[in-house]
Formats: sequence, C-alpha cells, structure tokens
Amino acid sequence: MGAGSFQFSTYSIQSQPNLMLLEGKPDPNLVHYLSEELGLSIPQHEILKPNDYPSLASIIAGKPSPSTQSRVEELRHHPAPWIDGFVTDRVLVEVAAALGKKTVSTLEGSQNGNNKYLLYQHQLEKELPVFETLIAYDHGELANGLAELGRKGYQKAVVKAQIGASGSGMIQLATNDLNVEGVPDFMFLEGPYMVQGRIDESMAGVRRVGSPSVQLFLNDDALFLFDLTEQILSAQSVHEGNISPPPYLSDHPDLKDELLRQAQVAGEWLFAQGYRWTASTDFIVIERDGKAETILCEINARVTGATYPAVLARHFQPHGSWCMRNISFCSPLEGQRLLSLMKRAGVLYQRGAPKGMLPFNFNTEAAGKVIKGQFLCIGEDGDECFTLLTHAWSVLPVEWGYDRD
Repeated sequence: MGAGSFQFSTYSIQSQPNLMLLEGKPDPNLVHYLSEELGLSIPQHEILKPNDYPSLASIIAGKPSPSTQSRVEELRHHPAPWIDGFVTDRVLVEVAAALGKKTVSTLEGSQNGNNKYLLYQHQLEKELPVFETLIAYDHGELANGLAELGRKGYQKAVVKAQIGASGSGMIQLATNDLNVEGVPDFMFLEGPYMVQGRIDESMAGVRRVGSPSVQLFLNDDALFLFDLTEQILSAQSVHEGNISPPPYLSDHPDLKDELLRQAQVAGEWLFAQGYRWTASTDFIVIERDGKAETILCEINARVTGATYPAVLARHFQPHGSWCMRNISFCSPLEGQRLLSLMKRAGVLYQRGAPKGMLPFNFNTEAAGKVIKGQFLCIGEDGDECFTLLTHAWSVLPVEWGYDRD
C-alpha cells in the first residue's frame, strides 16, 4: 500500500490500532479498493519524509518545535508498544528509546541476520551445502580469487558484500577478467566480502532448475515456515517477482523436504541472533550430472517482495497458487483509471472470486499518477496465474513491462 520504499511503523497487539509512517501518500483509489472492495483492514497512516527520519530521535528527546510537538506526542502516547521499520537500524532503536517503546527485533539481530558472511560461516558449521567461496579483503585478493576460481573451471564469479538487498552489494564478474579496480569501495563497508563461483549452464553437466525461497515468520516462541515460492530473477539475479508453489516441485520428489530442512536450520540461526518478524531464505537448485543440489544463498531478515503477496494470497486462496510481478507503465496513469480498466477487462480480483489480479501497491510520480506497481495474480495453479497475466497484457489498453523491486 505504501508509496515508496521507506517505511516506519508502530505495531500494537491484535485488535489495537496501528500507525504506519510512509514517505509518500498512498493512492486513495487503491486504499479504497483494498479496504472497501476486498475488506482488508488498513492501518492509520501518515507521512514522514525520509529526510526527517535521521533527526527524529533527537527531536523527540529534545524540545520539539511547535510544528512537530503534536506528532511527537501522538507517537509517544500511541497504544502500540513496538515500532518497526524496513530493518532495525540505530536510528530506529534511538527513536524507540525516546518514545519509551520497544523494537520488534534487536539491532544486533537485524544486522547479523542480514549478514551473508555470518550465514556462510553457519552453513559451514552445520555442514550445509555451500558455494565454492574465497574471502577477499582488498582488490588484490579479489583478483587472486577470480583467478583461482577460473582454474577450478568457473567462468563467472559472484562478489558478495556482507550486507546488501535486492541485488545491491552483489556483482558478477568473469573469472578471466582480473581488472577489478572498478569494484566499488562500499563493498568493503562491513568488512571482507565473499568471492563465490557461479554455478550455471556453462559448466559441464549442470542444468539450473530454479531459485526457490522459503518465507519465514519468527516470534518469541516459534519459527514458522509459511510459504514456498519460486523467485523470478533478472539476468543479474535481481528479484522481479515470485510464483508459489515452484512449478518444478513435482519433478523432484525430495526437493521440498530438503528446502524446508535447510530453511529451518537457517531460521533457527536467525532466531538465535535475536531477529524477530518476517524473513526469507533464498536458494538455488541445480542438477549436476543428473542429481539435484540445493544451496542456500542468503537470508533476508526483513519484509521482502514476497511477504505481502504470500500473506494476501493465502488469505484469499489458502490452497491455490499465486504469482507476483513488478509492473512498470510506459506512460503514467491515474490510479482510478487503472483500476477501472482492470475491472472492465474482467481481470481485477474481487473478494470471494477463485482467480483475479490484485494490485496491492502503486508507486506514483510527483503528480500522483501510477508509474509502477506490484500485482498479485491468484489462481488454482501456476498456469492459470500466467494465463491471467497474458490475458491482462492483451486486453488492457496500456503498455507495460516487468521491472525489479
């Protein structure tokens, strides 16, 4: 429902009011569709510009100006005992302390839970499958690592910073290109990075099967694995959507159990770090010489692009299939017009229907027109979801393309 990537929220117990602070005003037509037509509860929401966020704690702890006093008092006296954000950072912890509230996850839990290097060490400790990995502390060691992976038969390598979301902090390089001075210094921000051999179809006997993701929820008492999806990735391995369940599970009878086993091991580690809330474990599945291999790539200790669609889809269609795509429009259009066009074309999801296309987020430009959105297709199976997308493409009088998060 948000208008952008920045999100700061206060969470209360069930049946108590929640407040969400967004960086931009959500499209009122989409809010009406979600609340009035689909019957979803919408939290109270207000605007907090991203530039205001870093100074919020000092404003609260100090003497707020008359223009901010009312907002500070509203936050302080809001009944929600917790606050949460995209991740738990130091600013969020300071804001919580100034308001006399708690963060859902600890600072250390959020930071460690998103650290790919710490997860890799845990995989080694638990003897889980891992990629061929070398550790680089500088550009010279990176070049040496690329050369070594090349000698082992890898044509490409993936350079991973310890922290990075949605493809940031990850670079693909050819192992025969040792000119690495262009790799940005921010890759070292959290310490040494990993240089991992990329497993793909260029290697003898290898066929890539998929990139599944297990959705997690952690509270103080338990770890839940609540959905299993296939990630739709760009050529650069950047997330562009999901489908659930992965269409190839029936071809590999033992794959689901192995994915859930590794996800549970990773989730227990994440729990031990002090992280609480939603997360996902991302995998790659390959066939090598006729045998399937499952390797955990990373944990995303945060709300991901699959979190909301998974919850929404299972709310409306617990036993069906769903597909989510990020769609960008060639020309901006009014939210109301987009919803009307979808309804007129018979593709807009209606409450109680067995299938349909459900927009749950609009990204808007300065004038308030939609330039991009996240669209959830609900159906009996994956084929029906993809057919719905194809049908919408053919009947809607707007031009669009698929995009990253």
